[in-house]
Amino acid sequence: MSVRIVTDSTAYLPDDVVRRHGIEVVPLHVIVGGKDRVESDIRPEEVAEALRSYTVVTTSRPTPQAFAATYRRLAEEGAGAVVSVHLSGAMSGTVEAARLAAAEAPVPVEVIDSQTLGMAMGFAVVSGAEAAAGGAATEDVSRAVTGRLGRTDVLFYVHTLEHLRRGGRMGAAAALLGSALAIKPILAVRGGRIVALEKVRTSARAIARIEAMVHEHVAATGLAVDLAVHHLAAAERAESVAERLRTSLAQAAEVLVVELGAVVGAHVGPGTVAIAVSPRPDVPWPPGGAGATA
Repeated sequence: MSVRIVTDSTAYLPDDVVRRHGIEVVPLHVIVGGKDRVESDIRPEEVAEALRSYTVVTTSRPTPQAFAATYRRLAEEGAGAVVSVHLSGAMSGTVEAARLAAAEAPVPVEVIDSQTLGMAMGFAVVSGAEAAAGGAATEDVSRAVTGRLGRTDVLFYVHTLEHLRRGGRMGAAAALLGSALAIKPILAVRGGRIVALEKVRTSARAIARIEAMVHEHVAATGLAVDLAVHHLAAAERAESVAERLRTSLAQAAEVLVVELGAVVGAHVGPGTVAIAVSPRPDVPWPPGGAGATA
């Protein structure tokens, strides 16, 4: 029985990765100045410019009908089952829309709440697609996804908390609002929600601290890792971060630079830099060592 993998556009998987692994991507929607567009049809720099000019930018989940059409098409193409992996349910109704469609799908569909976003989800999706390509059963494909998700982390810096406040995605970071103009927050995605970890006085210190935290997390896992440096309208800074991580982390099997798309970008704002850390459960570090296994 062939298993197909579905995710949503907030995984921010590079196009060549999506094509190579046969991953289906259902887009979220972005509404800029009252015009509704799917995320794939709007460039990140358009959203950054809209936010800078105080144009109203909002986002919305895919409809259950969009998921239903995708599941139906995959079944018609010969899929015997689907594993559908999505943006944290604490941040979006996307996973709930997928579950509604799954209940009526012509083949079994297992929906997984990643409890994260970006390439922290994307790397897990790729692991699931690799397992499926190898002929794994549905439960083994799901296990490949959840095993990867269990050790991920996302650490990030935002230039201002205002966009998170407007979008209602603050979570524990709300405690920082009183001094938002005076500090640079270090945030993380934990348990599917955005939480505040620390605050520093400059963006340079924030980036340095995030890099140090990545090193600490990677060392604690005892595993090889994949990393993605996300950004919105901060390409030069993101490239610098990625180069430092490539040089300083021997455990890093892959370090990608991936610009955030319009949906997440609308909530974090221009200047954001994030690092997604995704340990490989079956690859101990150092090689031959006693790292954890899935």
